[in-house]
Amino acid sequence: MGIHIRKISHNDYTKVIQILNRIPEFDTVFYLKKVEEKLNNSESIVLLAEYAGKPVGCKIAYNRYFDGSIYSWLGGVLPPYRRQGIACELLEALEREAKSRFFESIRFKTRNKHVSMLNFAFNHGFKIVGFEKKGDVDDYRILMSKKL
Repeated sequence: MGIHIRKISHNDYTKVIQILNRIPEFDTVFYLKKVEEKLNNSESIVLLAEYAGKPVGCKIAYNRYFDGSIYSWLGGVLPPYRRQGIACELLEALEREAKSRFFESIRFKTRNKHVSMLNFAFNHGFKIVGFEKKGDVDDYRILMSKKL
């Protein structure tokens, strides 16, 4: 039994919400209604990572900007399952699905304090394309992009 990534539909969003609410880097509580509202009027890709049959990670992306990019809004892997290639598998699945839908790039934001996310992005071909000042310097948003 290894890593299995699958696209999920609206019916399975609760599994994604449960994962997101267990990711320690997120400082907010996610609710099904908020996710549904965000994805309701846009083309979206929602992926669930399972390890040995257990949901352990997810990725949510949607057509936020309508400029040929897909915006990777939320995602993560539960801490006990990190460093096992699950985040890489999620990214690769997102890239395949985005390409199949003719998206030209993937964009996302992360905070300056999330160094491991920044390193992951750099190691997978993302480049900094901007930043937003918000709060103190640790909370600045770093805007990342990768051509597909």
